[in-house]
Amino acid sequence: MPLALMRAQGRLRRELSSQICTLRTAPLRASIFAAWALPVRQVRKAKGGDMEKNDIEELRARVGCAAVLEHEGFAIDRKESTRRAVKFRRDDDIIIVIHDDRGWFDARSDAKGDVFALASYLRGIGFTEALTVVGDLVAFQPTAPAWDKPLHQTQTGASIADRWSHRKRPWRASATWSYLRQNRALPWQVISLAIDADVLREGPYGSMWAKHVDEAGAVIGWEERGPDWRGFSTGGAKALFRFGKVDARRICVTEAAIDALSLNAIEQTRSDTLYVSTGGGWSPLTAQALQTLASGEGAWLVAATDNNVQGEVFADRLRQMADSASCDFSRLRPEAEDWNEELKGRREKGELPHTRTAHQG
Repeated sequence: MPLALMRAQGRLRRELSSQICTLRTAPLRASIFAAWALPVRQVRKAKGGDMEKNDIEELRARVGCAAVLEHEGFAIDRKESTRRAVKFRRDDDIIIVIHDDRGWFDARSDAKGDVFALASYLRGIGFTEALTVVGDLVAFQPTAPAWDKPLHQTQTGASIADRWSHRKRPWRASATWSYLRQNRALPWQVISLAIDADVLREGPYGSMWAKHVDEAGAVIGWEERGPDWRGFSTGGAKALFRFGKVDARRICVTEAAIDALSLNAIEQTRSDTLYVSTGGGWSPLTAQALQTLASGEGAWLVAATDNNVQGEVFADRLRQMADSASCDFSRLRPEAEDWNEELKGRREKGELPHTRTAHQG
């Protein structure tokens, strides 16, 4: 870079650092701009000295939610994260980062928003102070998730339905069959039933695709699980993975398709039960689908979510939904953290899946 240009940039930064840009409510430290100002632009100031919307939008674009969370002592839960939903934990606090690091929600409440709302929420401060907090993090580089998704070409021009239909169903001794049998301890009978129900597909590199459908039964996305990868279909939407009797009275709600299949194995495929998975999320489509199921005649909603903080949050939402729909409700917890861990633990002990009653409470 030419020395003259470097000197010009230095002078501009010093000038910006000396400016104090204010909002209507309170002054904002000049360091917020000194850190992130572009070398060839000047801070635009609206009439009355207010920070312009464009400046706020640029600051929002430069600092992600992950930076705020890591700075506040949160860490990524890699096991429970995907590319589209990165879970951060701090003790019992859980924040899910979405929209490519631009949005977030609290797994234990209805709090959500952008990076400024996150800074306000964590520190209990107003928008003006949140601008300062976010501005001070422009140069902060959060830890990047080390995703293990296998590299493969995606059919970017194909629809969700086409991409699903072009994948083969698993078969005995296929890579997906082996993954489900060996890595996940699922009995061959359950895998066969799932294949016959057309809810599984062979994913890349021995992974499994588990179909999510809308209320008309059309495929709209799928959960992806494999030995080294977990995620959700690119361009797909989460609603519910469904396995079992379509018009069943008893609806067991889990957080993953693997858990739905595992609970089905543990309960020895109850004929009165529909096993569903939310895919670890709670989208409007998911809530609508569950509300429809809970409103069915004689419905019995069973919160079979994980045995952890997030599982209890989901269970409480299901309890409220059951109350609203005036349907029966019960909480079914695995003794392990989730139903697949429960199933694998029973296999290691030499127990058949149906020889013990799942813990209820």
